[in-house]
Amino acid sequence: MREQLFRRKPVEALLADAAPHAGSLKRALGAFDLTLLGIGAIIGAGIFVLTGVAAAEYAGPAVTSSFVIAGFACAMAALCYAEFAAMIPVAGSAYSYSYATMGELVGWIIGWDLVLEYAVAAAAVAVGWSGYLNVILLGMGIHLPAALTHAPAPGHLLQIDLPALLIVLIMSSILYVGISESARINSAIVMIKLFAIAVVIVVGVFYVRPANWTPYAPFGWGGVMRGAAVIFFAYIGFDAVSTAAEEVVDPQRNLPIGILASLFVCTALYIIVAGILTGMVPAHLIDIKAPLASAFVLRGLNFVAGIVSLGAVAGLTSVMLVLLLGQSRIFFAISRDGLLPPAFSRVHPRFRTPYIPTILTGLVVGITAALLPIQEIAELTNIGTLFAFVLVCLGVWILRHVEPDMKRPFHTPMVPLVPILGALFCAYLMLQLPMVTWIRFFLWMGAGLVIYFCYGRFHSVVNTHSHERDRAAIS
Repeated sequence: MREQLFRRKPVEALLADAAPHAGSLKRALGAFDLTLLGIGAIIGAGIFVLTGVAAAEYAGPAVTSSFVIAGFACAMAALCYAEFAAMIPVAGSAYSYSYATMGELVGWIIGWDLVLEYAVAAAAVAVGWSGYLNVILLGMGIHLPAALTHAPAPGHLLQIDLPALLIVLIMSSILYVGISESARINSAIVMIKLFAIAVVIVVGVFYVRPANWTPYAPFGWGGVMRGAAVIFFAYIGFDAVSTAAEEVVDPQRNLPIGILASLFVCTALYIIVAGILTGMVPAHLIDIKAPLASAFVLRGLNFVAGIVSLGAVAGLTSVMLVLLLGQSRIFFAISRDGLLPPAFSRVHPRFRTPYIPTILTGLVVGITAALLPIQEIAELTNIGTLFAFVLVCLGVWILRHVEPDMKRPFHTPMVPLVPILGALFCAYLMLQLPMVTWIRFFLWMGAGLVIYFCYGRFHSVVNTHSHERDRAAIS
């Protein structure tokens, strides 16, 4: 049993599974596409909401330093992801990396964790998208019935968040049709939100008052660090780039570029926007619900506030698209290894996409967003992501010892320092989350272990091949 649970899947086998063949996924993404996918996944509600929360409640104008610290910590994990993605360019992301370094049980645990991360995050983003859309429609004089824009609540059970359901189904339909189409639509959406951010920077800089930056750190170093812990989650999303590895042209080169370039661009934008926001409005007066839009409203620039709201909707749309993409590819990789039923790894003969997990993910996420008050469990996304980051950081260090001679197109610098720093910082942030989040996390993991021990370990392709070799040796 112990040998079975910790049996590693050889990297050569992972690469063989991902090799192009008649039934493989379509390779159509370049470095620019991946960078935009990363930006699409990272820039969402974080820049439009968390910037204000961190400035008003924790760091003050020093929120810019909080972004630098959080970005540096996230870069540690990103460098580890870049090495793995270039070395093992397969659809499973952290699941496949853990399977190759720490064994089948750990691989399954992180795969099940990623299912939680992407599904809950996509549902929460869909609910946020619905809320922003409703605000924009209200500004245009269009009033949607409350029964069609809110999840059921005590005393109001005959309600459904219809916009949240519809946007998930639309994004899933795009992903069903093909990765090229999905990348083009994502690129267009990303350009819209980058335009909105550019407007914030170009217009906002003329309304900055340097006096608002004093005192720079009203809550001291502790406030800066607490701010970093809060806004770290604004960076989450670059890991989703690695889930598209089997649809990338020249993945050894393009995956590291996509991961690191998207993180660098987003970090620079976050710091600039945070500086402008705190320069426009004193930190203690920032509206934490809509910080950027309200800052321009205070200056009488309602038109710019409208552009910011449009950018927020575009940002959430692209985040949702990339999360749904990542979810279906995780299912695809786990199923190909036999730990989930084979239907999840079937590729559409025409579109060359994993259509069954795409359909299932869209339905489950859409119904969840439409019927459940998802905000309360959104912190599950944070703990799931951080747990994945910890294992990827440790995995790079482990594989350097287990497979020292393996070809590495991209090398994480300063190993083991970078992986250790990445793992420690992510573990520290996990400890900042409330106990109820940990309880829900363990309940989800418990359900995953039941599935593994009842199905996965008996159908594992690695174990099946091992038993066949043993029987052949005996005979």
